[in-house]
Amino acid sequence: MTVMTDGAMIKRCAWCGSDPQYMAYHDEDWGVPVYDDRRLFEMLILEGAQAGLSWLTILKKRDNYRQAFHCFDATIITRYDQKEIDRLMQDTGIVRNRLKIEAAIKNARGFLQLCEEFSSFANYLWRYVDGTQIINTWKKHSDIPAFSKVSEQLSKDLKKRGFNFVGPTICYAFMQSVGMVNDHTTDCFRYSEINQQTSKE
Repeated sequence: MTVMTDGAMIKRCAWCGSDPQYMAYHDEDWGVPVYDDRRLFEMLILEGAQAGLSWLTILKKRDNYRQAFHCFDATIITRYDQKEIDRLMQDTGIVRNRLKIEAAIKNARGFLQLCEEFSSFANYLWRYVDGTQIINTWKKHSDIPAFSKVSEQLSKDLKKRGFNFVGPTICYAFMQSVGMVNDHTTDCFRYSEINQQTSKE
């Protein structure tokens, strides 16, 4: 999508549309490498919550999720009991799906186990791409796959470790969002910006 910004024509990925919140997410977050464990955990839970819904729906609820899930403090979330689940099921600011809520609690436990085993969740994740962002060269949005061999491997291992809502497609969307892959189309202004940024790190 091409839009005028500060007098200049800016080309963005087609998927972000014209919603200001969606464009801000595209411009500032999507595809930028993330190494902070809490942010990684947040994105994993939000991507799971998206299943069957649009990302924009989740994005608009993101602040509500942070409030409802104690800023994604996994240690606190692992202690959620039935009372907390009932509280979340009454919270209109999030997706009130019991399976997704229970998965967030279960995934918090798995997350802490991985942090202990690999010193950090980031260490666990980034080894799947040898510690370096995969830079793809998609010319148009329809070229971008729904999943990859790496996302299938990640999904298989997470499921083996007891995680839920971590299928290959969810894992690939997660990898895109936290910058394990750069899937901006080559004509998008963020494609080269992120490449230049990661090459300096």
